[in-house]
Amino acid sequence: MCPDRHSRPGNDTKAHSDLRPEDWVGRYLPRALGPYARLARLDRPIGTWLLLLPGWWAIALATPFESAGRETLWLLTLFGLGAVLMRGAGCTYNDIVDRDFDGEVVRTRTRPLPSGQVSVRAAILFLAGLLLAALGILLQLTPLAIALGIGSLVLVFTYPLSKRVTYWPQAVLGLTFNWGALLGYAAVTNALAAEAFLLYAAGFFWTLGYDTIYAHQDKEDDALIGVKSLALKLGDRTRPWLRGFYLATFVLLGLAGWRAGLGIGFYAIWLVAGWHLWRQLRHVDFADGASCLATFRSNRDFGLIVLAAVIAGQATA
Repeated sequence: MCPDRHSRPGNDTKAHSDLRPEDWVGRYLPRALGPYARLARLDRPIGTWLLLLPGWWAIALATPFESAGRETLWLLTLFGLGAVLMRGAGCTYNDIVDRDFDGEVVRTRTRPLPSGQVSVRAAILFLAGLLLAALGILLQLTPLAIALGIGSLVLVFTYPLSKRVTYWPQAVLGLTFNWGALLGYAAVTNALAAEAFLLYAAGFFWTLGYDTIYAHQDKEDDALIGVKSLALKLGDRTRPWLRGFYLATFVLLGLAGWRAGLGIGFYAIWLVAGWHLWRQLRHVDFADGASCLATFRSNRDFGLIVLAAVIAGQATA
């Protein structure tokens, strides 16, 4: 659950570390804790947002407006903590699996494992601690949500390997990062309905879009080091494929809202979400890494717009 990519082989004179010593981790955390915070990517919260938001969508979709209260707020908080822990676990596992390769890449050789700041044994223990803490949160949910949460581990541990064998690792990431749509719905209702699966499918296509944009930052280097991605597979055909991915996202979100019986407030803000996706497609420059990164990060805003749409739909139902 860590859509980080390797880039910049060691002989590239333009290479630089992807760690920023001047950030809050370097400034405020004790020296001994900093490497573990970076291992869990606490210094880069965008991945946590993208993992969290589908779960929040589902909680809002499954909760009638008049029923929302302290229990709903508590559930949203649990999902927030769970997203931090599970994203950290996914990134830690990713770095354990790729530690030898990371040591050969200038951008990643300063990460905690290849640089020796954290040993493999310590990383495994840290991973176990994150998973145990996440299990403690999961056990507070409904029986179906618990079963779904445990089942998600198959996807969590598959993703880091998928980019070595398929040009569609974004599909595996989509299945993984949007599992919260099913989990959130089940946490409220202890059941699954058509709207939950529509929401999950919408998130899947959304991830295909935003992570393909992200992958364009590193496509030349990925080709050199043998990492596969949709950016390499699609190449110059990326924009029309993204139109398809984002159109599917938009339509499936609309169907989820319709199936859940949301009111007019949903559709008004749903159109804003569609405009946001259209704007991404219009302005992203696949040849400019900064443009790709900024567009990728803007998907947090898209996710928050969708959340606002669902809440407005419940309020006007």
